Amino acid sequence: MKQDRILVTGAGGQIGQVLCQALAVRHGASNILATDIRAIPSWQGAFARLDVLDAPSLTELTREWGATQIYHLAAILSAAGEKDPLRTWQINMDGFLHVMETALQLSVSRVFHPSSIAAFGAGIDLDRAGQHVPLIPATVYGITKVAGENWSYYYHQRYGLDIRSLRYPGIVGHQSDPGGGTTDYAVDIYHYAVQGKPFRCFLAEDTRLPMIYMDDAIRATLALMDAPAGNIRVRTSYNLGGMDFSPEEIAASIRKEIPGFEITYAPDHRQQIAAGWPRRIDDSAAREDWGWKPEFDLDAMTRDMIRHLSLRYSPQPQS
Repeated sequence: MKQDRILVTGAGGQIGQVLCQALAVRHGASNILATDIRAIPSWQGAFARLDVLDAPSLTELTREWGATQIYHLAAILSAAGEKDPLRTWQINMDGFLHVMETALQLSVSRVFHPSSIAAFGAGIDLDRAGQHVPLIPATVYGITKVAGENWSYYYHQRYGLDIRSLRYPGIVGHQSDPGGGTTDYAVDIYHYAVQGKPFRCFLAEDTRLPMIYMDDAIRATLALMDAPAGNIRVRTSYNLGGMDFSPEEIAASIRKEIPGFEITYAPDHRQQIAAGWPRRIDDSAAREDWGWKPEFDLDAMTRDMIRHLSLRYSPQPQS
């Protein structure tokens, strides 16, 4: 069987850094090309600078690498996207169209393009967002994700391009720093707790959102991409679930490990964004089609986050 050669765009982001390491374990580091607009200190494998708006460079790099799969992660996220909506649309949409056209031109066998819970919005049951519901997002980031889902469906139906996607909930992980998303409070809060600092939360204490631990998010991504094409019945994007909690609940979980942890609340513009997102999602299609099942709940995630971040922030012995 021919070994896959994989190109990852936006590899320096929160997901990209961890995904590249997982892909290296799965396929061999020599078969992974990480790309981004700036260097990635944590990545020791092959790297190339790439602006996804530069379509000729993307195509040439994909040809030179002999890529059989592309994981397209380059994007501007929700809160950051609201600062410059037109630029966000350009990067998120033009970059994805360039990837799909390159994949068609060079017969790339499989493409991964993440969506997000930001695709949801008005007109749905926020207590349990279904797989097939109206998508009326309230942010430009969400708008680009809905458009990307529809383009994925179109390219699959018209050209047979094997594009796969997950609607990621908020992702919590210790491996990389937050990247400008509305759910990133759930990453920052652990950094503050481990350092013994009080945390000021930009969401209200009872704002419930669906979340997933990074380890589960990566497992789900690889499982989706490994699944036989005949099992993939959703060609827009699969709902992906892990857990759901509010800031007050994550704070309570942290206090089980760090009793003195303090948190205050000062909701800002991100509160309005979060208010339009679902509190829980129905991921039964992913469970039925390719066997998805999360491994981490809130307390298990808290223990693992604190364990890893404690090592990161512990004083280093003097040589």
